[in-house]
Order: sequence, then structure tokens, then C-alpha cells
Amino acid sequence: MTTSKSPVGGHVPVAGGLATGGLKYAAEIGAETIQVFVSNPRGWALAAGKPAEDAKLRERDDVPVFVHAPYLVNFGSPSEETLAKSLATVRHSLQRGRDIGARGVVVHTGSAVSQSYDAAMKQVHEHVLPLLEEIPEDGPDLLLEPMAGQGAMLCAKVEDLGEFFERLEHHPKLGVCFDTCHAFAAGHDLAAEGGAAATMDALVATVGPGRLKLVHANDSKDVCGSFKDRHENIGKGHIGEEAFAALFRHPEVAGVPFVIETPGRGAEPHRADVDTLKRLRDR
Repeated sequence: MTTSKSPVGGHVPVAGGLATGGLKYAAEIGAETIQVFVSNPRGWALAAGKPAEDAKLRERDDVPVFVHAPYLVNFGSPSEETLAKSLATVRHSLQRGRDIGARGVVVHTGSAVSQSYDAAMKQVHEHVLPLLEEIPEDGPDLLLEPMAGQGAMLCAKVEDLGEFFERLEHHPKLGVCFDTCHAFAAGHDLAAEGGAAATMDALVATVGPGRLKLVHANDSKDVCGSFKDRHENIGKGHIGEEAFAALFRHPEVAGVPFVIETPGRGAEPHRADVDTLKRLRDR
């Protein structure tokens, strides 16, 4: 049930099992919500789940779970093979997400690569809409994550989501994952006074209220408008703590989980980021 208090957590490693390993790491960093990979994030192999691990995770109603689809997924690719593998991979992620009780499956909005924007978006309509139609009522939402604006990306600024929602007929299982580093790199100056609120206002104006389902909370190693996707620890980059505090205050963000994908080895730096976000949320 959504409350006004956004749970804060992180992307967790799952060595030892989705639940056994993932929840152990979650406890170490103080996570109230988690994001996981259910297969190799940099490959096409589709891993089967372990029913006992799935059940353990599904039973944890107190920890909202999200799945991140593999990075190779690209619905805008001119390659028929890449498109087919992308669809199969996301279909697998959605099924595995349902198995573990995930609220959403995050997928990058992709790139046109060498074809036109219109051709790529036609593919999105033809192939992703049927995928959305397959999701049962109790299945996870498909969450579109805009990119940092590099190359022939189909979606970077929040306004670019408008075309996706049009092509996908504002499907009820369609949602948004907002990545702070991506948005900053794409030109949304979250660090400026009123910048975070203005960006959220633009998101709501573009896709409507209630579509924001997850925030990837990452500071940025690079300046606004750099088109570089390089994450930094919270408060250590060019976005800064105040922008995250402002995000927590925006009504559209009320109750929406925040997940860090920040640098660092081991639990310590990630626990520090989670603690920082909780402090900014609760102050």
C-alpha cells in the first residue's frame, strides 16, 4: 500500500540466491526496498528461478522488489535478432518478476541505432504493446527508464516519454523509472533552485499522475547536460544532496521507492548512501 514515506534501498547482489543473498545484503545496507537482476545483465541467457528463493522473496511484503532487465535490451534496434532477443528477455523478466512478487520491471528506453526515430518507435508500438497486453493484473508493471541522451537514444528528457506513452496507448501496466543521473546528464538541472520540482512537474504533465513507480537515486560525476551516464555517491557529485531532498518533497514522489545504483565495493558505501537518503527524506 502506498504511503507518503518513500522506502529507500538499493540494487542488491544475489549471490547465494535471490532471497538469501539479496535480503542479506539489503539488511547490511539498511535497505527498505530492493532491485535485482534475474539473469545475466550483460547477456541473453535466461536463467530459471529457484522456487524456494522465489517464495521467500514473494512473502516479504515489507520490502518492495523491482527487477532490472538486462542492459542489452533495445526495442528500437534495426536488428531483427536483437529485437527478438529483447522481447524474449523482457518477457522472461516480467514472468520472473511475477514469480518473486516484484512491483515492476525496469527497461531502458533504447536507441534507434542506425534507423530513423520513426521506424524505431513504430517497432515499439508493434512489439511492446502486445507484451504489455500479456501482463496479468497481478503481474509487475513495465517501467520505462529514460537514458542520458547519448547517441541515437529514443528517450532522454522526461518530455520524450510522451511519444512512448502515445505509441503504447497509455497502457495501465506502463510506468516510469526516473534515474536522477540520467535526467541530469540529459539536461534537467536538478541541482538548480526549483529544478527537481520543475522536472517532476514536467514528468506529470507528460505522462499523467501516478505513472512514476521507481526512482533510481544516483548522483552524477559529470555536469548537467554532459550526456554522460556516470553515477556518483549521494551528495558527492554535481547533483548534490539538496536536489534529492527536493525530490522527496514533491507530491508525485510520495511513497515512490528510491533505489541507489551508486559506486563502491562492499556494503559500507552503499549503506552510507541509503542513510543519507533516509536523512534527507525524514528531515
